[in-house]
Amino acid sequence: MTSLWDDLDSLVNSPSSFTATSGARGTVKAKADFDAGEDAAALKEAIEGIGTKEKTLINILTHRSSAQKQLICEAYQEATGRTLVEDLKGDTVGDFEDLLVALATPPAAYDCHEVMRAMQGAGTSDSVLIEIFASRSNQQIKALTGVYLEETEKKLSLDLRTEVSGDFSTALLLLAEGERDENTTVDAGKAKEDAQSLYDAGEKKWGTDESKFVDILCQRSIPQLRQTLVEYKNISGKTLQQSIEGEMTGDLEELLVAIVKCVKSVPAYFAELLYESMKGGGTDEASLNRIMVSRCEIDLLDIRAEFKKRYEYSLHSAIKSDVSGVLGDGVEAICGGDDD
Repeated sequence: MTSLWDDLDSLVNSPSSFTATSGARGTVKAKADFDAGEDAAALKEAIEGIGTKEKTLINILTHRSSAQKQLICEAYQEATGRTLVEDLKGDTVGDFEDLLVALATPPAAYDCHEVMRAMQGAGTSDSVLIEIFASRSNQQIKALTGVYLEETEKKLSLDLRTEVSGDFSTALLLLAEGERDENTTVDAGKAKEDAQSLYDAGEKKWGTDESKFVDILCQRSIPQLRQTLVEYKNISGKTLQQSIEGEMTGDLEELLVAIVKCVKSVPAYFAELLYESMKGGGTDEASLNRIMVSRCEIDLLDIRAEFKKRYEYSLHSAIKSDVSGVLGDGVEAICGGDDD
């Protein structure tokens, strides 16, 4: 098995999925000769007929771009007087329902609803907040906070303050602003300076100055941080991830490690999360659904390649052996071809 985090020096010139555009490396593409009305009619028949025709739902919702699906939703509402999401919720159940609803929801709204769900009930699902805010671009974060404001008439940052605390709160709120530096020019001198500051704030001293890690990792540009990781290894002899794992605990450690992993490779980060969602005795269907849907028009082809590289079997075969029934059929359709 190859290590996911080897070859630090190659980071500086590696592509970033933080800036990937929809459709660039996705498995779900826009359909040629698309007809929203025709698709809406087929979905209506599949839902209203005797017994839901799950295959039709899967074929349409996993083989249209998000923009096309929003046109289908409009045509469906015009034809029925109901929203497609409402009918999907009324006609399907469980994780399969969640998958179809996710596929029919615009990406920013889906991210927003996942954040809302993570904040609901007793205790906040910090791992979901970490996954979303560590991996999304400024544009994606601003889009989801915009939907949050529109749907709740409240600022997400104000509600997050009531859910999280301490240095973890500071870091998460910085990321939720969607204001990470986007300069693509790397300042090598600044990278050395930041690497030294991180070393001085952690490995070099008794106790850790977490605020320095938060300040640098949550605000510097991705290319700048890639160079900083290289410089840090030169100074300390350890990777920054190793230092964070040795110096910190809890949610802050998890968040900062996630940022470092995404700086190195967003597809590799999600390949690891997908593996974790399916390993062991049970499947974390919520995480599997969220990752597959949210990445299917962005970089799922790259995630598939990273999965195969690390685990030596394909993502498709992992899904096929771990997820059964109509949910398995739906997730396999999103995944696309087998890489074996």
